[in-house]
Amino acid sequence: MKISKRLLTTLPSCYAANSLVIDGRTHILLASEAEGGPCLAWSGDDYGDCQTVWEGPGGTMSIVPIPGTNGEFLAVQKFFRMYDWEGAKIVHVRPLAGGGYDVTDVIDLPYVHRFDLLTVGDRNYLIACTLATRKESVADWANPGQIWVGEYSGPGPLKLRVLKSGLTKNHGYSRLLKDGVMHGLVTCEEGAFAVTPPAHPSGEWRVEQFMDWPISDISAIDIDGDGELEYATIESFHGTYFRVYKKIDGKFSKIYEHPEVTEFYHVVVGATLAGQPVFIGGCRRGKQQLFYVHPSRRDPLELTAEVIDQGVGPSNVHVLHEEKRDIIVAANRENHEAALYFVS
Repeated sequence: MKISKRLLTTLPSCYAANSLVIDGRTHILLASEAEGGPCLAWSGDDYGDCQTVWEGPGGTMSIVPIPGTNGEFLAVQKFFRMYDWEGAKIVHVRPLAGGGYDVTDVIDLPYVHRFDLLTVGDRNYLIACTLATRKESVADWANPGQIWVGEYSGPGPLKLRVLKSGLTKNHGYSRLLKDGVMHGLVTCEEGAFAVTPPAHPSGEWRVEQFMDWPISDISAIDIDGDGELEYATIESFHGTYFRVYKKIDGKFSKIYEHPEVTEFYHVVVGATLAGQPVFIGGCRRGKQQLFYVHPSRRDPLELTAEVIDQGVGPSNVHVLHEEKRDIIVAANRENHEAALYFVS
């Protein structure tokens, strides 16, 4: 596997990453979590054209494209620092025909950190995870977070309701497509939960706990090709460990732990690179590596980590698949980099 890096720009506290399609052309989005920080979009030949989506207010934790639209997306804004999150909200962003973007508020949701749109047929359901319900200081976790849900039918005021409460340090989220059904994986001190939207308009949401120990973040992929999912986790909140679990005899068994034990692992993404299933990981302290974990032996299964970059401190990554290459879109927060890694 060959990987090369391209620095797009210096972006203070670069945090959120995604991509979308406008008029048939892919646009790569990276946004800052800093107060007053921008969101930028790259497009054109080899992503050489840069456009400002917004200049502020910053505090962007998540960016989610809206299915069935011409490049519209939702994003978090005003999620600042480690406790000043009362003003956090979700906004709707629409590209304008003459250039630029229209940004409108969708809902004020204090402490909203991760969210997603889960599609069932022609309906989109929004799931939003709040890290807490109130915080007086960085160390205050007395008021646990919640999962909010509701149907998303388009721009304008959005109605959400609380699906589940009591989720301490409700930090992690990833989307899982399994057997044609979209699920949201939510993690917190209480463990990991699979959240499934209604199968039909009059149906109910389902919440199923499948792990019961403190987890900061999670992602799943069948890394060894045996037809069963493996799960990579960061443990615990802003965690010390990057681990991979496999279900053996009905129980989760740890089959891998990254050799560096340090605080603030923050990236865990199950994806394919050059056609190979991997877990992409990253840490914001210690060696501040971006790496991927892959099978080095299959019988018995053995996993190995390969370093992609070091000294960058990634916060989030997004994987984009193109015809002859894959692209890791990286928000290298600690090095203030918006970067691309081309994989062939």
